[in-house]
Amino acid sequence: MSERITILHTNDLHSHFENWPRIRRYLLTQRQQQVAVGTSVLTVDLGDAVDRAHQLSEATRGQANVKLLNQIGYDAVTIGNNEGLGLTQSELNHLYDQANFDVILDNITDTQTNRRPSWAQPAKFITTPAGTRILLLAFTAPFILTYPLNGWTPASVKDRLPQLLAQYAGQYDVLVVMSHLGINVDRWLAKHYPSIDVIIGSHTHHLLVNGEADHGVLVAAAGKYGEYVGQINLTIDDQHRVTKAVAQTVATAKLPSAPQDNAEINALQVEGERLLSQQLVATVPTQLQPHWHHASDLTALGLQAITSYADTDLGMLNGGLFMRDLPAGVVTQNDLHTMLPHAMHVIRVTLSGQDLWRLIYEMELARPFLNKFPMRGMGFRGQVFGYIQYQGLRWDTVAHELYVHDAPVDRQATYQMALLDHHLFIPFFPTLNISGQTEILFKAFLRTVVGDYLATQWPVTK
Repeated sequence: MSERITILHTNDLHSHFENWPRIRRYLLTQRQQQVAVGTSVLTVDLGDAVDRAHQLSEATRGQANVKLLNQIGYDAVTIGNNEGLGLTQSELNHLYDQANFDVILDNITDTQTNRRPSWAQPAKFITTPAGTRILLLAFTAPFILTYPLNGWTPASVKDRLPQLLAQYAGQYDVLVVMSHLGINVDRWLAKHYPSIDVIIGSHTHHLLVNGEADHGVLVAAAGKYGEYVGQINLTIDDQHRVTKAVAQTVATAKLPSAPQDNAEINALQVEGERLLSQQLVATVPTQLQPHWHHASDLTALGLQAITSYADTDLGMLNGGLFMRDLPAGVVTQNDLHTMLPHAMHVIRVTLSGQDLWRLIYEMELARPFLNKFPMRGMGFRGQVFGYIQYQGLRWDTVAHELYVHDAPVDRQATYQMALLDHHLFIPFFPTLNISGQTEILFKAFLRTVVGDYLATQWPVTK
């Protein structure tokens, strides 16, 4: 007699609470209906549920997100890079203090202790009423440049998975991998580990509407931002083996809404704004307006902030970063958050004069294109890259000459420049990676750097 197992999955919600009421209603209803007909149901989340781009997530450092996840009763959750890198180590260590679900993660350890964090377990076994033993394993994207800066040591799934399979050999019937690794890694895993039954993917925001069969492995994924919810249906034979695996996704926008949904969504937004508005930053004498496509005093202020923070006198920022004005008068954390919602850090780059010339030449070549280029990802939460603006640098477009503080660049000298870390991950400025010696100043997001600078220049008056 065959057995049915259903896995409901969400991923990369990124604090898009506007979809949450429908998602919650669907998950709870589906689980109730499936259990009523004798199906075993598992519910999992693949990470990046927390995103500090939302005011409430920022104000509570993700605690509000966990309260929402608790409404589902997930069987297992793993983390994405937004939890792992968007929160300090201390914040992440306490993120799940009130969680009613298990966090599964094997490829991150505390750099100081070399131990897995106390809030995570390396695997989870679930045994169905029919006796089928399901093993859940989970892995997150191992960003080797940035995790160590946050106190964590990441490991590759290629190193950890073989060890776990050897450790748990003979203890399970069905193997499910919860992956926050991206579609390319998921396909690699399916090719090299056909003993896996299901890989549920995330991180690269890919949507596999009906999954894909890869070397006998079902690979599933449900897009991003809660725009879809995933469902996997497994048929299990008398020997507890998977005989059929089918994946589907449901568009959240097509799910029924309820009259109270908008009120709930708005309340989450209002609460986040209220909490951040209580945190006063500075008293600014003059309003500064953003200009995405040409130079602005607001971008110049941002340059002063990042160069002060990085202890350099040279810097570059792109005008598309600033999503609203800097108001005159009292500035709050809510003002800073709405102005600079980005998950970005300042970097300090050391270059020879020759390489600095080449870097600025690359920027000037890309300038017309980037001025209106719609940027996505790499921590950028704006609309367009925008105008490239310098501090301490001037480019002669006719002679192709670079001036540093109005003197021709000394190509034999060494210079330091402040930029943002997302410039390392976009393909427009290769000199940064080829020739630059880069330090990522990981302690604070860009908005905090700007806020701290404002506080030193125009402290709050009492």
